[in-house]
Amino acid sequence: MTGSRTARPGAPERATLAKAADENFPVAPFFLPRAWRTDLVAIYGFARLVDDIGDGDLAPGGADARLLGLDPAAAADRLTFLDAFEADLRKVFGSTPRHPLLRRLQPTVRRHRLTPEPFLGLIEANRQDQLVSRYATYDDLLAYCELSANPVGRLVLAVTGTTSPERVRRSDAVCTALQIVEHIQDVAEDLTRDRIYLPAEDMKRFDVRESDLAAPAAGAPVRALVAYEAERARGLLDEGAPLVGSVHGRLRLLLAGFVGGGRAALRAVEAAGHDVLQGPPKSTRLGLVRQVGATLRGEG
Repeated sequence: MTGSRTARPGAPERATLAKAADENFPVAPFFLPRAWRTDLVAIYGFARLVDDIGDGDLAPGGADARLLGLDPAAAADRLTFLDAFEADLRKVFGSTPRHPLLRRLQPTVRRHRLTPEPFLGLIEANRQDQLVSRYATYDDLLAYCELSANPVGRLVLAVTGTTSPERVRRSDAVCTALQIVEHIQDVAEDLTRDRIYLPAEDMKRFDVRESDLAAPAAGAPVRALVAYEAERARGLLDEGAPLVGSVHGRLRLLLAGFVGGGRAALRAVEAAGHDVLQGPPKSTRLGLVRQVGATLRGEG
C-alpha cells in the first residue's frame, strides 16, 4: 500500500507535514515511543490538511484536489473540497482512500480501532468556518471548540490507550482552553479572514467594536476583553490539569507540555499587556519550560 509507514511522502504530503514545526506545541516529541510518534504524526497530517482546506492554505498547483478526484477549479469552493475529503476519509474505515495522508492514517485507525466521529468533527468544524464567522455567545464558541479542538485530545488518549470518561472530560477542558488561547493570539489574523472568535456578547460588555480589532494596537477596551477571555482559558486549563497527574511516564510529560504550553502562552499575552493586535504574543522557551515544570509538580 502506498500509504505504508515506509513509503516516501509525496510533495503534497511533505508540504502538509512540514507545518508541524510551526505549531505552538510539539506534534510528536522525540521522547515518545516510536509507535506513538508514528500514529500522532498520521493524525496531525489529517488535522492539518483539513484545516488547510478550510482556510484555503493548500500548496499551489491543485495537487491535493486532484488526489481527491476534484478539478482544481471546482475545489475553489471549500465546501465542495471538504465534502470530497470527507468521502475519502470514510474510505479509511472500509476500503482504500485516495489521498496519501489518509492512507497514512489508515494503519493508525486499524491499530487503535478508532471511530470516524472525531475525524468527522474536525471536518465539520471547518465546514462551520465557511458558514459562521461570528459567535454570539460563549456557549456558541464552546460548541465550536467541541468540534474543532476536543477531538484531538480524545484521539491522543485513544492512541495511548488511556481513555476514560474522567480523562475525556479533563482533556476536553484542556483542548478547549488551547483553542481559546489560539483565538486570543490570532485576533488580528482571524479578522483578515473575516472571522471573529471573541463572543459578541463579550464584545458588547466591554464596548469593543469590530473596527477596534482592526486597529494597529489595542486600546483599553480590547485589552480588557482579551484579559477576560484569557482568564476563562486559564480556568479551563486549571480544570483540565489533573489529567496530567492521572497518567504516568512519557505521556505525563506530553500532557504537561500541552497544559504548560497553554499557561506559558497566556503569560506571554499578559506580558504584552493583552495587546494581541500587534502580532501574536509568543512565550519564550524558558517560560515554557517553567510552566511545564510547574504543571508536573501540580502547581497552578
